[in-house]
Amino acid sequence: MTERKPGPLEGIRVLDLTRALAGPYCTMFLGDLGAEVAKIEQPQVGDDTRGWGPPFVGKESAYFLAINRNKKSITIDLKSDQGVELIRRLAGRADVFVENFRPGILERLGLGERELRGLNSRLIYASLSGFGADGPMKDWPGYDLVVQAWGGFMSITGMPDGEPTKVGVAIIDIVAGLMLGKAIVAALFARERTGVGQKIDTSLLEAEVACLIPYGSDYLASGKVPGRWGNSHPNIVPYQSFKTRDGYLVVGAASEGNWRRLCQAIEMAELADDSRFAKNAQRVENREELIRILASVFLKRDTAAWIEFLTEAGIPCAPVNTIDQVFSAPQVRHREMLIEVEHPTAGTVRMAGLPVKFSATPASVRLAPPLLGQHNEEILKTWLGMGGEEIEELKRKSVV
Repeated sequence: MTERKPGPLEGIRVLDLTRALAGPYCTMFLGDLGAEVAKIEQPQVGDDTRGWGPPFVGKESAYFLAINRNKKSITIDLKSDQGVELIRRLAGRADVFVENFRPGILERLGLGERELRGLNSRLIYASLSGFGADGPMKDWPGYDLVVQAWGGFMSITGMPDGEPTKVGVAIIDIVAGLMLGKAIVAALFARERTGVGQKIDTSLLEAEVACLIPYGSDYLASGKVPGRWGNSHPNIVPYQSFKTRDGYLVVGAASEGNWRRLCQAIEMAELADDSRFAKNAQRVENREELIRILASVFLKRDTAAWIEFLTEAGIPCAPVNTIDQVFSAPQVRHREMLIEVEHPTAGTVRMAGLPVKFSATPASVRLAPPLLGQHNEEILKTWLGMGGEEIEELKRKSVV
């Protein structure tokens, strides 16, 4: 049996007070990189996503399973003084503290950055909120849907003559979680130089505004408010979906070389030298006329035939796959982006794999998503050195 190599964050302890999607996605990222993640959950209740279903695998929500691998669950009642004191003690042994409560709540409990870093100067205190830790909207609740609407994503998503539309996945939650995870890794690196931790503060709103590319920069440069472009692109033509004889495909001719090869591949080489379409700026200006020409061409063959034909010509293109087609694709399987994990009650659970590969310090899946409170005793013993009687007393008082 091959010995498992330690991940890049091996030995780092993360105290995770997050729930729903953005925060747990961040801490799963840290866990995948080798960190020991202690997920704090409310006794008898747990993370909200434990109930987000169907579908369920056994009694476990597929949603929860997707974002909570490589974590250990410990239940602690934050409404009790003893529970708050347990958090303080655990933070004293942690490298990273991650939370996504509304601004001010943990400070009122005595679990703010000043209090916890006063106990542990090396602690990285990472906060993620909906609209930011301060400012006139700091108390607004910040689910992904709400922030997608408020922060502009919905205004630029959907067909031009259709309704404002959210992105298919909770993209702002995911991006914010990844941004916070990368910031935590950077803060850990900085701590190697300074010897002390720091506070990191971000929000779904800030992540979204940072991602308004190119629409935000287009507006800032031109003063024109962007609208919805459907599956096309405001700055590149042709870069969109087309209907075929039996379905759809996308074509991305994002360079002049790609454009010329596309014209040759569809046997309309004259388009490349047409003054209306010779350069991208001209194609953008004459978008409607060019798309009408191309749309009529793509209707002449089935999707599979076009994909084979265009791929051989070196044209960036793809079919519009469904999710089942994605997970069954040979490339996805070859890159190990479909994995199986053994869960204590749900059996074999299939999930998306690890998206980044390390040659020397590989990320890995070491733990299945935990049962509620599955690791209470382990964490209290290994992090705090508690004995059996002390742990039993906490159980009797429903603190854990």
